[in-house]
Amino acid sequence: SFILKSLLSNKPQRILERPLYILSQQPIDPQAEQEIIDSIGEVYFSNDSFDMVQHELEKLPPELNLQELEDYRDKLKRQQAAVSKRVADLILEKQPSYVKELERVTALQTNLQLAAVICTNARRQLNVAKAGFTEASLGLLANQRRRQLLTGLLKSLRTIKTLVGELNSKLQDTLEQIEEQLDVALSKTCKHFDVLHYTKVQMAYTLLGKTQTAMDQLHMHFTQAIHNTVFQVVLGYVELCAGNADTKFQKMQYKDLCTHITLDSYIPCLMDLCKALWEVMLSYHRTMQWHEDNCQNRCIGMEELTVDRSYVKKKLEHGLSRIWQDVQLKVKSYILGTDMSNFKYDDFIVVLDVISRLMQVGEEFCGSKSEVLQESIKRQSVNYFKNYHRARLEELRMFLENETWELCPVKSNFNIAQLHEFKFMGQCRSPSVSPSRQAASSSYAAQEEESLFQQYVQDGNPFEMHIEEKEEETEDVLASNGYESDELEKSVYQEYDSDSDVPEELKQDYVDEQTGDAPLKSGSRETIRSKKKSDYCLNKANAPILTNTTLNVIRLVGKYIQMMNILKPIAFDVIHCVSQLFDYYLYAVYTFFGRNDMYESSGLGLISSRLRTTLNRIQESLIDMNAGVHAPTEDRKEKVPSPHLSHLVVLTNSETLYGLAQRVVATESLAFLAELFESLQSHLDAMMPAAKKPFLQQFYSQTVSTASELRKPIYWVVAAKAIDYEQMLLMMAGVKWDIREIMSQHNIYVDVLLKEFEQFNKRLGEVSRHVRIPLPVSNVLWEHCIRLANRTLVEGYANVKKCSNEGRALMQLDFQQFLMKLEKLTDLRPIPDKEFVETYIKAYYLTENDMEQFIKNHREYSMKQLANLVNVCLGSHINKRARQKLLAAIDDIDRPKR
Repeated sequence: SFILKSLLSNKPQRILERPLYILSQQPIDPQAEQEIIDSIGEVYFSNDSFDMVQHELEKLPPELNLQELEDYRDKLKRQQAAVSKRVADLILEKQPSYVKELERVTALQTNLQLAAVICTNARRQLNVAKAGFTEASLGLLANQRRRQLLTGLLKSLRTIKTLVGELNSKLQDTLEQIEEQLDVALSKTCKHFDVLHYTKVQMAYTLLGKTQTAMDQLHMHFTQAIHNTVFQVVLGYVELCAGNADTKFQKMQYKDLCTHITLDSYIPCLMDLCKALWEVMLSYHRTMQWHEDNCQNRCIGMEELTVDRSYVKKKLEHGLSRIWQDVQLKVKSYILGTDMSNFKYDDFIVVLDVISRLMQVGEEFCGSKSEVLQESIKRQSVNYFKNYHRARLEELRMFLENETWELCPVKSNFNIAQLHEFKFMGQCRSPSVSPSRQAASSSYAAQEEESLFQQYVQDGNPFEMHIEEKEEETEDVLASNGYESDELEKSVYQEYDSDSDVPEELKQDYVDEQTGDAPLKSGSRETIRSKKKSDYCLNKANAPILTNTTLNVIRLVGKYIQMMNILKPIAFDVIHCVSQLFDYYLYAVYTFFGRNDMYESSGLGLISSRLRTTLNRIQESLIDMNAGVHAPTEDRKEKVPSPHLSHLVVLTNSETLYGLAQRVVATESLAFLAELFESLQSHLDAMMPAAKKPFLQQFYSQTVSTASELRKPIYWVVAAKAIDYEQMLLMMAGVKWDIREIMSQHNIYVDVLLKEFEQFNKRLGEVSRHVRIPLPVSNVLWEHCIRLANRTLVEGYANVKKCSNEGRALMQLDFQQFLMKLEKLTDLRPIPDKEFVETYIKAYYLTENDMEQFIKNHREYSMKQLANLVNVCLGSHINKRARQKLLAAIDDIDRPKR
C-alpha cells in the first residue's frame, strides 16, 4: 500500500488484487499502459471497504448482451494486467534500497546487544566495589560511635552505683513493710472477698514479682480463717449458754469446746457455723473465678505469664480439696460432740438437712462425696434412729390398741403429698388420686439447676432456713363427715336395701313352681343390677377408707423416707424400719379380725402359704410373744409385744354383721397402705444400696402384695356367722329322699336359706350407710356365704341314709331353685362351688367303675361324703361286694392323711 501510494501520487491507493504472474503474460506498451490505468474508474481507488463485485453488477443494463459482456470483461482484464505490471516494475526498482536498509537494521541490533552486555558487567563491578569498601567502612564508623556512647554510659552508671548504696537499704526496709501490709490485706479476702480489693493486692504482688508467694500465703490464710471462724462461733454460743465471764473456754481445744454446746443452742450454732464456713468457701470460689477471668490481662512477659498461670491454677485446684477437708473435720468434731439421741424428730431432720446442704456445697465446691461428714452423721443417725424407731413402734402399738376402727373422714382427693411429711415428694404417685390431680402436685424437693455458688455469689446464704414457715403450713385433707357430697354418700346397698326391691316370691314361705307368682320383670331386674354395678364400682371420687392409725403410719413413713433422702448411707436401716411399720400393722389387723383356728382349719385355703409364711416371719422377727413374762433379753429388745383389740370394738353382734364396718375399715385401710407402698417402691428402690435390693424385692413380693389376701380369713368369720347353716342342716335332715315319684315342688329349706341371704343383703345395706363397702369386699363376702351354703348343702346331702333316683332329682330341683333366686340377689359370677354341689348330686348315677374313678379324682370331698355316696347307692345299682371295694378305695385315700 505504501509503495502504491508512492507510485500513484495523484491516484487513489486501491488497486485490484491479482496475482503477479499476469504481468508476464504479454508485454504492454508504456503509453498504452498509462492510458489503461487512467481509464480505471475513480471509485476503485476510493477506500478499502469498496465492493467492486457489487459495483459491477449494479452497472449492468436491464437487458444483457453476451457480446457486450464479453467485451467489457476483456476491458477489465486489460486494466488488471496494466495495474499488476506497474506494481511489479515498482517493486523491482526499489529492491536495492530495501536490501540496504535491512543491513542497517541488522547492524543496529548487534550494537544494542553489545551495549546490554557492557551495562550488565558495569553494574556487577559496582556491587563488588560497594560490598568491599563502602559498607565495611561505614560499619566501622558506626561501631566506633556506639563504643564511645557505651563508655560514657558505663562511667555514669558507676557514678550512680556509688550514690545509691544507702538508698538501697532503705528501699529494702520499705519493701518488707509493703509485703507485710499486702499480707494483711490478702488475709482479709478469705472471709469477705472484694473484687477491687483483691485486684489491687494481686497487682501489687505482680509488680513485686511474687505471684507464687502470694498463692502460698493465701492458702495459709484460708486454713487459718477456717480454724478461727469455727472456734469463735462455737466459743460465742458456749459462753452465752454458760452465763458467766469464765475465760477457761478460750483456752480449750476446739474439739473439747464442742462438747459444751447445749441442746437448745445446737441447731442455731450449727447453722451459724455453716454460714461462716460458707463465706470462707465462697471467698475461695470467687478467688478462683477472679484468676480465671483475669489470667489473660497480666502485663508481664508471655513466658513468665505461662509459668505463673500454671502454678496458680495447680495451687488453687489442689487447695480445693484441702480447704474442704478442713471444713469437714471441723464440722465432724461439732457433730460428734453432742449426743443427739434425745433430739426431737423435727430438730434432728433440721440437723440432717443442714449437713446435707453442706455436703451439697462440698460436692459443688470440689466434687467431694464428703466421706468424713457422711460417716459422722451416719453414726449419729443410726444411734438416733434406733431409739426413735423403737419409740414409734411402741406408739403404733398404743394407737392400735386404742383404735376403734372408725372411718377417718378424709377428702376424696386425698393425696399423701398434701401431708407435711410428704411435701418433699410432691411428684410421688399416691393411691386414690386422679392423674390430673397428681400432675398438678408441686415437687417440694425439686433441685435447682443453678449451683449454690451461682445462686448466692452476690448475696444470701444457702443455710438461711425458714423453719417457722414450714410449721405454719396447713393441711387440707379432712372432710366434714367422710363424704364431700350427698351423691358420694350413697353406698352399695342404699338404693335397694328395702323390702320393696326384693321380689315378692322371696318373701313367701312357699313358692309353687307350677302356679307361683309371675317372675320379676326383666327391666326391673336389669335396673337393680345396674344400680349394683354403679355403686359397687370403685370410683376415684370415693374417699379412701382410712383410720387415724393409718394416717399416723403414713406420716411415719413420710418422716422415715425424708430422713432416708437426706442421709442415704442409712437408707437400708430406714427401709427396714419402714417395712416393720407395715408388718406390725398387717399383723395387728390379722390378729384382731382374722385369727380363728376353727375357720382356718376349714380346708378351703383361706390363708395362702405365702400369707402364712409372712405372718410367721413377722411373729418370729418382730413380735415379742413373752412380753411381761420374762425380763427382756438382748434379742427381744428389737421386738414389740403383740397388740390387743380395744374392748370398745364389738365383733359378736349379729345386727352389725359381727363388726363388719370395723373389719372393712381395717382391711381396706391396710389395702390403701399397701397401695401407698406400691407407689413408693420405685423411690425406695432408687435409694436402696444395690447389695440390699433383694430385701426390698422380697418385702414387696411376700408382704405388701399379701395385704389384700387378708380379706378372705377376716370376712370368712362374718360369712360363717351371718347365715344359720346349722338350721339348714337340721331342716335337710327332716326331708325324705327315698321317694318314688318325681316332685315339682322344692323343699322348704331352700326358701329358709334364701330368707337368710335376703336378711344378709339387708344388713349389708345398713352397714354401708356408715362405711362404704368396696366391690372386692362385697365379692369376698358373697363368695364366702355362697361357698359355705353350697358346702352345707353337700354336707346335708351326705347325711342322707336312703335315697332314690327321684330323691336325687329332687336334690337337683332344690339346688336349681336356690341358684335361680340367688342370682337375683348378687352379681357375682360364676356362682362359687356350683359344680361342687352339682357333681356330688350327679355322682349318684355313676356305675361301679366310674364311681371308683370318681373317688380317686375328687379329693375335694371328705371321706364321710364319699362313703355316704357309696352307701346310698347300695341296692340301686351297686351291690355289697362293689360297696366293700369302693369303701376300701376311700380308706386307701384317707390312710396317708392319718
